[in-house]
Amino acid sequence: MKFLIISDIHDNLANLEKCFNWGRGQDIANAICSGDVVNSETLAYLAKSFKIIYLVRGNLEIYDEPEVGKYKNIKYLGRFGVFELGGKTIGLCHEPWYVESVLKIKPCRIVFYGHTHEPWIKEKDGVTLVNPGTLGGVFNKASFAVWDDETNELELKILELI
Repeated sequence: MKFLIISDIHDNLANLEKCFNWGRGQDIANAICSGDVVNSETLAYLAKSFKIIYLVRGNLEIYDEPEVGKYKNIKYLGRFGVFELGGKTIGLCHEPWYVESVLKIKPCRIVFYGHTHEPWIKEKDGVTLVNPGTLGGVFNKASFAVWDDETNELELKILELI
């Protein structure tokens, strides 16, 4: 199954919609979000757009945490956490300094995070670290990633090039 990996939306609904529409054209119905959704309207858009979305809280959120609970398709992990997909343990956090905390919960093969707005994929001590960049396009070009949980294939995308 493929997932859109998004982060740092910063309420840019136009970019979120463009990313979602591209994903829908690729038969991608699920997402993993590393936070900084920011407001309730953007949170609601995520909930109505994706079948399942894994989400952590970013440092700039203004929606109320209890609000997340009204969306049954949002798997909310708080500040950071781990979850299982296809027999793989996946880590998720917003700020990169939480990666070590994520790995203390349970060893992960891959950890998604955001905050720096710099897209990259790198390996460190047998763990793939993925930052999809900023979908909001703040400080860098708007970007996201696509991950196939069956093949483990990862690809970074620049929004204006899709």
